Amino acid sequence: MDLRIEDRVYLVTGASSGIGEATVRLLAAEGATVVGVARKPWSTEALGDRVSTVAADTLRQV
Repeated sequence: MDLRIEDRVYLVTGASSGIGEATVRLLAAEGATVVGVARKPWSTEALGDRVSTVAADTLRQV
């Protein structure tokens, strides 16, 4: 599938599992640079050098 997203940068929250992880994998496979955000850091070794991670909790507590 060619999504024409090569050389673009995407930020994906919830990136360590589920839909977020699947999105990170798809975007990286299509040639995008991906910054994955999750509460706990995880290994992106298998995803190559197009994926980096940020440990953060984006949920605002009221």
